[in-house]
Order: sequence, then structure tokens, then C-alpha cells
Amino acid sequence: MRKIIIDINNIEAIIFDFDGVLTDNSVLLNYNGEEFVKCNRSDGLGFDALKKINKPTYIISTEKNKAVTARGDKLNIPVIQGIEDKCSALEELCIKNNFSLDKLVYVGNDLNDFKVMKLCGFSVCPSDSHKDIKIIADYVLKTSGGNGVVRELIEDLMGLDLVKILYDTKI
Repeated sequence: MRKIIIDINNIEAIIFDFDGVLTDNSVLLNYNGEEFVKCNRSDGLGFDALKKINKPTYIISTEKNKAVTARGDKLNIPVIQGIEDKCSALEELCIKNNFSLDKLVYVGNDLNDFKVMKLCGFSVCPSDSHKDIKIIADYVLKTSGGNGVVRELIEDLMGLDLVKILYDTKI
């Protein structure tokens, strides 16, 4: 039996930064200046499980990038991007959806996540996050950005059984 660190029943939504959380924080550029990033496919099943148990998820990014849009579209997750102030964006999201800040989980990795992580009820960061983010995070994952952050969060911290949720069976 896993020790549950975050009780999913007390969470209204989970918010993810994109670069450095759902990616490894690298960017590839081609000669036309088009950007490419690498995401972890295993996180997709994690997002599917969260949808199946009706836990809203969102991606918030200060950058406006076609890769963020494409990943959000593929996962069918709302994306809020190209914003200067993540705190204001999160507060607007809470008002619009009647969420309480203290019932949100925020997953971030860098200094632009600092203030918004302090606003939320529970904050998490990948193992390769900025040192100041690791200090304020409620939990530092073993996983680095882009390497299955969503899966570790929901399987290990929330104790969710993906096989049971997604395939209605138990191992």
C-alpha cells in the first residue's frame, strides 16, 4: 500500500506549467526558427486517468508557443498561455470555475512559477527544478521535467491505480 501524500478527493484541479514540467526544458530549433520540444507519452495516460475521474487539469505557460497548443489539443487539456502574470490567470480560472486556491495542486519548476506555487494549496516540482522552487515546493518529485512528472504525481503522491481507472481491472 502506497502512502498517499495528496488526497485526490480534496483537490479541485491540477495546474501544470509546460516547459520544464511536461518537457525536459530543452528546445530544438530548425533553420526556419521553428521550435520543437520533447514530451513524455506516459504522461498522456496520466491525463486520461484524471479525466476519467473528473479532475480538471490545465496547462499554464508564460510563453505562447504552437507546441504548447498542440500538446494541449492532443491531450484535450485547456491551455492558458502567453500570459505575463500566472497568479492573475490562476485567480481568474478559480473565479470562472468556482475553484478554491487552497484546493489546487500546482506543478512548476522555475522562478516564474514561484508566486503562483505559493498561492495554491499544494505545490510540486520536478527534481531538476530551480533551487528556490525546490525550497518552497511542498513536494519535490524524484522525476525530472519531461520524464513522467504527471505519472509520478498521480501514481505515487495521490496513490491512483491507473490500471483500475483506465481499464477497470486490478493487478
